[in-house]
Amino acid sequence: MTDSTGAAAAPLGGGRRLHIPIHLRWGDLDAFNHVNNTSMLKLLEEARVRAFWLPEAGEDAPDTAVLDSSIFSGMLTLIARQEIEYFAPVPYQRHPLDVQMWFGKLGGSSIEVCYEVRTAPESADAGRTLYARATTVIVKVDAETGRPMRLSAAERAAWQPYVGEPLAYAHRR
Repeated sequence: MTDSTGAAAAPLGGGRRLHIPIHLRWGDLDAFNHVNNTSMLKLLEEARVRAFWLPEAGEDAPDTAVLDSSIFSGMLTLIARQEIEYFAPVPYQRHPLDVQMWFGKLGGSSIEVCYEVRTAPESADAGRTLYARATTVIVKVDAETGRPMRLSAAERAAWQPYVGEPLAYAHRR
């Protein structure tokens, strides 16, 4: 299943994965000629925005794009925790990275987004290289009070098909 944004779903332990193509920019590279940690966090952020925030008029988006990120929405999304485990340096490449995403957990007011960052399906490596795995915990809060806001029924309905196994990191085994 794909849409015009390049998002696709693939099986995953009870759920599906979104596949969000993210192009590297030359500025994402560091002095060692690979994507550094801060750039990786920005790439994951870009994938999240494309996957979960409502698109602008005329833009395509996957069916998971249900969050209103406008300044008038009264809602903020705050990062509570992020973790990345690297498996290989990410070199510059013209093909987009394949950022695969799913939910490890849907909480009351929080979501645990899981990622695998791989080579693009159209590259010579065809998705075989796993560069990194990551987790981001996001909390919805009321913009005025700063108090947590419950996930809506629409958000749960859009995201539930993408709930799968949370990541287990090597240092926790």
